[in-house]
This record gives sequence, C-alpha cells and structure tokens, in this order.
Amino acid sequence: MSKHIINKSIAGALIILTAWGCKISEPTSRAEWKNTPERYNGSQDTTNVSEIKWSEFFNDPNLRSLIDTALANNQELNMMLQEINVSNNEIRARKGEYLPFVNIQAGAGMDKVGRYTRYGALEANNEIKPGEEFPEPYSDFMVGAYASWELDVWKKLRNAKKVAVFNYLSSVEGKNFMVTQLVAEIANSYYELMALDNQLAILNQNIDIQKDALTIVKLQKEAAKVTELAVKRFEAEVAKNQSLIYNIHQQITETENRINFLVGRFPQPVTRSSASFEQLTPQLIKSGIPSQLLANRPDIRQAEMDLEAAKLNVKVAKANFYPQFRITAGLGYQAFNPQFLFNTPESMLYSLAGDLVAPLINRNAIKANYNSANAKQMQAVYNYEQSILNGYIEVANQLAKINNLGNSYELKAQQVSALTESISISNSLFRSARADYMEVLLTQRDALESKMELIETKMEQMNAMVNIYQALGGGWN
Repeated sequence: MSKHIINKSIAGALIILTAWGCKISEPTSRAEWKNTPERYNGSQDTTNVSEIKWSEFFNDPNLRSLIDTALANNQELNMMLQEINVSNNEIRARKGEYLPFVNIQAGAGMDKVGRYTRYGALEANNEIKPGEEFPEPYSDFMVGAYASWELDVWKKLRNAKKVAVFNYLSSVEGKNFMVTQLVAEIANSYYELMALDNQLAILNQNIDIQKDALTIVKLQKEAAKVTELAVKRFEAEVAKNQSLIYNIHQQITETENRINFLVGRFPQPVTRSSASFEQLTPQLIKSGIPSQLLANRPDIRQAEMDLEAAKLNVKVAKANFYPQFRITAGLGYQAFNPQFLFNTPESMLYSLAGDLVAPLINRNAIKANYNSANAKQMQAVYNYEQSILNGYIEVANQLAKINNLGNSYELKAQQVSALTESISISNSLFRSARADYMEVLLTQRDALESKMELIETKMEQMNAMVNIYQALGGGWN
C-alpha cells in the first residue's frame, strides 16, 4: 500500500470519527411566541397612536424643547450610541475573519556557529574553493509576504458575522427603547412639576381663606361667642398648611433637578406653563391591535434580534466539532548578502501548504460551549416570550387605568365643587351661630384635600396618556 493511500485513509477515518462525535443531543425546541390576543378589550380599531412622532404627540413647546435637548445631551443615551459603534465595528471584525489574511514580513539577522559544533565542523570539512566560503558571521536578510486562509466550509465564520449583525441591530433597538423611556420620564416629570405648581397655588388660596376664618373666629371670641380653643385650632390649621408649602417647594426642586439630570445640564429653573394644567385633556388613545406590538415596541424587536443571534451562535458552536481546513502560502526573497537579495530565481523562496485539524479526544470544552449556546438560545426564547407578555400587560393596564381615571376625575370634580360651595355656606352659618367652628374647620380641610386630590388625578391622567404611548411603542421615532 503506497504512502499516498495511507494518508488518504487516515484523513478519511479522521473525518468519520469527527462526524460521529458530533452526534450530541439537540436542545428542546419551542415555537416562536407570536400568537398574541386578537384585540384589547374588544376594540376593533387598527389605528395605533405609536405611529405618531413624539414631536407631534406632545403639544407643549416647553416639553418638546426639553425632550429635544435630552436626546442630544443625555449621557446614558450617548453611552448607548457608543455601544452601537462598538457593535458596528464587531461586524467588520467578524467579516474579516473569513477572508484571507496577508502579512508582509521583513527581517535581518546574524549568526555565527562554533567551529567545534556540528555545523561548524561540516563547513570546515567540506572542500570549499577560496572566496566561496560561508561568510562569518553568517548574515541573513529576508523580505516576503505570507498568507493564511481558513476555508469556511461549515459556515462557522459567516454565521459568526451574522451574529455580530444581529447584535448590532439589537443594540439599535436597545437605543430606541431607551429613547422611549427617556421621552416618557421627561414628560411624566414635566406634568408632575405642573401639578406641584397648581397644588402650591391651591394651598396658598386655602391659607388665605383660613386666615379670613381665623379673623372671624378672633372677633367672635371677643364677642364671647367662641372660646380660645376655637382660635387655637384655626391657628394650628393655618400653621400646618403653611408648613406644607415648604414640602411642596422641596418636591418642586427635586422634580426640576430630575428633569435637569435627564436633559444633561446643571440645576436651573425649568420653563413650564402650569397655569393651563387644569385645562389639559388627555388625548384620545388609539391602541390598535396587540400584534402591532411585535413591530412597534423596540424592546420586543431587541429580544427578537437577540433570539436570532442565539440561534446562529448554536450553529457556530456546533461547527467547532467539524474539521478545520486551512491554506497557508508564502512568497519572498532571502539571501546572506543584501546585494543578492532580489536575484531571481536564486534568492526566491515560496511555500504552499494545506492542513486539516479536527478535534478527536478530550472535546469537553467544545461540548460545554455547545451546551451553553443551547442554554442561551432557550434563555433568549423565554426572554422574547416575556417581552411580548410584558408589552401586552402594560398596554392592558394603562388602557384600564385611563378609563378608570376618567371616571374618577369626574366624580372628584363634583366633590370639589360641592365642598367649595360648602365653605361659603359653613362660614355664613358660623357667623349666624348656626354652625360650630369645627364644621367650618373640617369643611375647609376636606375642600383642600379634595382639590389636591383632583390635581393628583389630573397628573395621573396625563401620566397614563404618556405611559400608554410608550407601552404601544411610541416615542423613539
């Protein structure tokens, strides 16, 4: 049997053993989880508010200016943009791995062997004509190009490049999701700031009313119609509400600075139009159908990109079980004297080789990487499912909240109207000694609480409008 036949037999056996060793268990497969419910609460409308740009969704020019500044200056968002650049560079790196590598090499060296060594004795004993001896010390000059190329037979390198592409797309969707969160957080904080301004105005109005009532109580005490107890109770109520002013001022400062942080600037007053807050009406939200979440929500699209990358990573890990084919080549010049360096063909050297390497024994690391890739694929599946479920539940919750807050606001408005009228009624009855001072005090307290709650409900309505816009996938475009 010739040496050529033996080498072919060994190579064939190696491939067979490698292929046999690749028979390992596949991961449990799950279908992609895209069977969302057909509609939200019986709605048949397919129009989706998330398709509206944030600059058109928000009408307040001050709010639009804040969002626009944040999109340019927010540090966390800018860090995410750099992550996108990193992912883009990873694509270029992966693409280059399945192309041939060519390197240019040049070098020079000097070597002197000992006379009583193998090579020294060989040179001395050879009959060399005078003038043709090896130079001593022996110099060596070389310049050439060397190439290596791994043949991507099993598409391992190309799949790795596709993984980098999906990771890049995932980072883009991650940035878009961060934009939706940033837009929503600024809008919610802006409406909270307007609500605090209105609560502060209501508190100042109520203090003025209570001071008038305190004046009446003092006059009635002088007339011996009430005791000192009534005066002290009203003084305590005025002091309590005056202390609340400082609490609201602190909340205003913290809310302004929260907005300033998101906008990427040092603390400064936030321009706003709080006087029109009570006239604000939440927009009519068109939620569309649940299946639109798959296309509109950046976090769901990001989870989908991660899932596709995880699938390809399994293929990359599986390809490590197969043989690797590599071709190497070199072309250049080498001589012991620079004047002979480019003599052709005497100083020319070249090489061409191909090799095949396959794992045969102790492949635990490869199996571990393959099993890890399978586990990460299943993890990506569960994350994709969770993203869809979370998106649907967020929309359903916010739709219910908008409806319930609307009903609650109407009833609270009736409560405020009734208690506001009861203040003047209780004051009139108190002047004519037909009502106790405690009735006046409690009526004013209830009226203040109801007005503050009405403002909070209005703020929650505006926040719910912002949150449903974000939950449907709006705010990033």
